[in-house]
Amino acid sequence: MRDASPRPVRSGIILAGGEGERLRSFIYRLRGDILPKQYVNFIGTRSMLEHTFHRTEKLIPPERLFTVVSRNHLSYPEVRRQLSSLQPGKVVVQPVNKDTGPGILLPLMHAYKRYPQSVVAVFPSDHFIVEEELFMAHVDLAFSAVEQNPSCLVLLGVQSSEPDPEYGYIVPGREVYPGLCEVSRFIEKPEPHAALKLIQKGGLWNTMVMIFKARTMVDLVCRAAPQMYRFFGQILDAIGTAGETDAVNDAYRHLEAVNFSKGLLESFSMEYASRLMVLPVRDVHWSDWGSERRIMSVLQNTGYLGRMQGLPESSPFRIWQGSSSDRLDGRLLWQMKQTSG
Repeated sequence: MRDASPRPVRSGIILAGGEGERLRSFIYRLRGDILPKQYVNFIGTRSMLEHTFHRTEKLIPPERLFTVVSRNHLSYPEVRRQLSSLQPGKVVVQPVNKDTGPGILLPLMHAYKRYPQSVVAVFPSDHFIVEEELFMAHVDLAFSAVEQNPSCLVLLGVQSSEPDPEYGYIVPGREVYPGLCEVSRFIEKPEPHAALKLIQKGGLWNTMVMIFKARTMVDLVCRAAPQMYRFFGQILDAIGTAGETDAVNDAYRHLEAVNFSKGLLESFSMEYASRLMVLPVRDVHWSDWGSERRIMSVLQNTGYLGRMQGLPESSPFRIWQGSSSDRLDGRLLWQMKQTSG
């Protein structure tokens, strides 16, 4: 007999707390300042963060989206402008950036406090995605999977187009639900040769887009990282009270920087392997814009380079910008490199 209870509430977390240090010199050449990359309009009319808002609101209403930023970001007028349209209480400010572990858990406490039975999706704000509708259709599928299996955590893994050693990889195992596979292994930033072997085994790029039930994630963190959970439990209790700011500041004074993938996901995969699943995403141009090389290469290969705002005159990408039919996609470029030895 089917469960007749209403569908769980969907909420979301947008990660905008990073500093984008590797791109600072590039952004300075583009703009003349060091605005963190997620707030930069590289092409078109929207920043990367604004593109992320646009994507996520296809599935989640704005009143259930929580965006985490770092306090120093608010000193930029452009940041305040981009955040000004968000509803009160939906911007979660962390005192300093402590990497993606605290960066996810702090807004999760707000989502859990407000919607304890919700299913939550996490979206980094520095992703370039061409086929947004198709990508969000996969997110919708992952939501449905977690709504039916609330103890699970589903990650989206994108089909690899080249052995990029700067990405994290997910090796899928056997299919356990239609379209969903067990997570066999996580590998963070492998050597190039190892990355090639991972692709040959079906390894996927880890997008860090995750879908889970809020209560499930809180329970996993409590079991796998009890000391970290203690700090965030205190924040949870203080949210909405006069002591909230002090509780957050005190926790962040004592918290170590923790990468969510290395510090938590890998632990989950060892102790709670049956709960972790990966949803392979195919036929989507996806890129995590963490380096100048990757940004320029992706824009070149997708035909968007001519739309870039303030492309530096010294850029080697100005030398050859043929028509879109002349461009080689990333996979073909990779194959040519392999053939040439």
